[in-house]
Formats: sequence, C-alpha cells, structure tokens
Amino acid sequence: MVEGSSRQKRENGVMRRSDQRRDAVFACYQRDVTGRPLEELVAESRPFTRELAAAVELHRDELDRAIAAHAKGWELERIAPLERNLMRVALYEIEYSDDVPTEVAIDEAIEIAKEYCGADAPGFVNGVLGAIVREREGVR
Repeated sequence: MVEGSSRQKRENGVMRRSDQRRDAVFACYQRDVTGRPLEELVAESRPFTRELAAAVELHRDELDRAIAAHAKGWELERIAPLERNLMRVALYEIEYSDDVPTEVAIDEAIEIAKEYCGADAPGFVNGVLGAIVREREGVR
C-alpha cells in the first residue's frame, strides 16, 4: 500500500515531506502487524522516511509510555496499531524535531487519521497528543 503511493510520487520526481511522514507511519505500522524488520520495510523509501521511522523505533518505549499515560481508559495494546503509530511519529517530531512545529505534527497526524482510520480516530489522536503537549508545556 505504502510502496505503491510512494513509487508513484517518486516517478513524478516530487514527494512532499508529509507524504514521507505518512510512509514512515505505515512502515512502523507494518512492522507492528507483520513483524518484518523495519529496515526491510523502508529499504526503498526516501531518506527522511527511513530516518524518521528508525528514530521512532529507537524511542518507541519512551513514546509508548507517554501515549499510554495520556490515553485515558485505554491500554496501549488496545489502541489500533495505525493510530498508535500515528501518535508515535507525531510525538517523536514534537519531542525531538526542531524544524517541525507542534501544531504541524498534530495536524498531520489528524489528517492521516481522517483518511485511513475510523471516524473516532482523529479526535482520539488529537486528544492524546494535545494532553501530552499541554502537560509538557505546563512543566516548562
């Protein structure tokens, strides 16, 4: 699924950063549901996709702890794998990227959720990420 959309965009010579971000989400998702090595899943991807997916994987435990602490009433394992990976990628960019504004990271996660997840997913993703950001801004 990701490979087809990525391949088409590569053939056109243009691949927006948001498309590469989406591809990183799907690679992390595919790793979760298939168990395939992440390196294999992103082997044909653009550098930003590979770097983002690898960084999310490296910080996965820390990202998951934050998500689990703010997903009120939800065990991490009960959160749909795609939604969980959307939040991992967005939260990674919020926490570690100097060039991605918090609002952009959240907005892009919500847009991907609108397109690929169930009707309740965008609000859930927004709520969890918003709670994490509000808590961390209050501490700073």
